[in-house]
Amino acid sequence: MKCPFCGHPEDKVVDSREGKEHLAIRRRRECLGCKRRFTTYERVDEIPYMVVKKDGRREKFDRQKILAGLLRACEKRPVSMTRLEEIVNHAEALVIDAADREVPSQQIGELLMTRLRELDKVAYVRFASVYLDFKDVKEFMDELKDLLRSPRS
Repeated sequence: MKCPFCGHPEDKVVDSREGKEHLAIRRRRECLGCKRRFTTYERVDEIPYMVVKKDGRREKFDRQKILAGLLRACEKRPVSMTRLEEIVNHAEALVIDAADREVPSQQIGELLMTRLRELDKVAYVRFASVYLDFKDVKEFMDELKDLLRSPRS
């Protein structure tokens, strides 16, 4: 925290307490440069992380929605919850690290498919069949053939 008086980059917290209505934390700070005191407030960042859908709609990022999709794809497969949580964590990190707090759903879907392809081929095919929205059996077969040709198989 830069001192508002002298611009010194270091300070120490002298006192902390909850603000009114418990929505913020009030901190009294003392500049280590000029020794003057100032007050800062910490609030929870309430701007949601958004996912931009294919049709242009925006919706809040939802970990549970992604986990539910992965669980459906991995049903009766030897994939641990720990591994699925790791995949969801990567997707969440992608959204959190986005400069404008928005990520296209395509980018999240690609990440999920890449991780599933490395983890379990059957789960990958199940997920891809919904995510890629195959128009006919030929598209589906082309994806399966690509999967079989892949050196990662």
